Amino acid sequence: MTSNAIKFVWNNKIFKIDNPDPNETLLNFIRLKIKKTGTKEGCAEGGCGACTVVLAELKKNDLTYKAINACISFVTILQGKQLIIVEDLLNSKGSLHPVQKAMVDYHGSQCGFCTPGFVMSLFAMQKNYSSYNEENIKDSISGNLCRCTGYRPIVDAAKSLNNKNRSDKFVKSKKKIISLLKKIKPENISIKNRNKKYFAPRTVTELKKIIKDYPNSIFLSGGTDLSLIVTKERKDIDNIISLSSINELNFIEEKNEHIVVGSATSLREFELFIKKYYPDFTAILKRYGSVQIRNVATIAGNIATASPIGDTLPLLLSLDAKVVLQGLNKKTILPLKNFFVNYRKTKLKKRQFIHSIIIPVLKKNIFKAYKISKRIDDDISSVCASFSLEIKNKKIKNIKIAYGGMASTPKRAINCEKILINKNISEENIEKAKKILEKDFKPINDMRASKNYRMEIAKNLLMKCFIEIKDNKLVRLN
Repeated sequence: MTSNAIKFVWNNKIFKIDNPDPNETLLNFIRLKIKKTGTKEGCAEGGCGACTVVLAELKKNDLTYKAINACISFVTILQGKQLIIVEDLLNSKGSLHPVQKAMVDYHGSQCGFCTPGFVMSLFAMQKNYSSYNEENIKDSISGNLCRCTGYRPIVDAAKSLNNKNRSDKFVKSKKKIISLLKKIKPENISIKNRNKKYFAPRTVTELKKIIKDYPNSIFLSGGTDLSLIVTKERKDIDNIISLSSINELNFIEEKNEHIVVGSATSLREFELFIKKYYPDFTAILKRYGSVQIRNVATIAGNIATASPIGDTLPLLLSLDAKVVLQGLNKKTILPLKNFFVNYRKTKLKKRQFIHSIIIPVLKKNIFKAYKISKRIDDDISSVCASFSLEIKNKKIKNIKIAYGGMASTPKRAINCEKILINKNISEENIEKAKKILEKDFKPINDMRASKNYRMEIAKNLLMKCFIEIKDNKLVRLN
């Protein structure tokens, strides 16, 4: 069946929006349509967290809670989910939710503009962890900025929640919410609003039909980058095809010594899976973006965007990943190193989409990755570097080196790799390799870093990697 309406649960009721504007942000819907102004706009690009709301989703007869940025999510993201905003946290008698009360008790609010976002991030954290430490807390609020520098009392408020009764109105209404969400039957979505169209197919077969009819459509995976066309460039996106409802594209598994990731799989899901194989990958993902971003963004989206500073891309290149491109009639498996053509240009053809990504499980390899940015959390890289190598008899047997931020595309350091093959890990050999990097890259000057700084950082990260390996420190050192 096909529907032209978005259906979701809010305030313990099923709501329906017929033919919504596919370009309308969730933030504008909350503030302008349902007239709830607790959710704030701070940046309109997912960088400050003032707009944080929570979506509850039905999975295996239970609810999962995800904090997201409403400013860079389209209203269509609500389909089949429960919307929870800061006004919803008050109980029926008007008393504060435990998270809100903790913020009051520990003086976690100063000017108050950012406070609703912090409250919603902590609410999601409380729902997702049975207990939490400072690391969990800081990760949960890394996407929330306080201009008044009030982080310590906010962290203290979060710590205090460990000792609080978790029985709130959402626990009491859980069965009802599950029942309501089950009433929203899965169906293909086809929306036409003036000159704008939005499609959310449920199967790959249906997706192919839509692509055939609308070959110039833009694919929406997570949309954390795509949405900026609307929020920052103030442009319309006429035709959108969402991949998020296709179960065939939402998977992650180990198969034949490879990790296969479907294109609709969120970075958050990938982060939790990849940790046991490549801990550094998870460490970089936590710096890639906030929980709000990782709950929505996908690796496929990061690849398709083809940004030279896309943090996952150098890591995937150093692991010799492949991308599976699906056309109307056949699949093509392409090494990721051959996928990027030029700045924001790829080999993805019309009527093709990214089906999945294949990542080798290199059990003998040492894998290390580093990100250099002006801010630790939720910031764009100046340089991102990744190294995958096998050492045998104290010599480098195999090595792959990749950098982001050093060229118009994420790129392997081929010449540097060649000079290190079959060499001992010595300062002399690493110094030679550092010089060769100048043959691999001609970095640019921009607002984030000068070309000289980028080159120096790239060389230093190469040395840092080998110092850590030589000292047998197989975990990333910040």
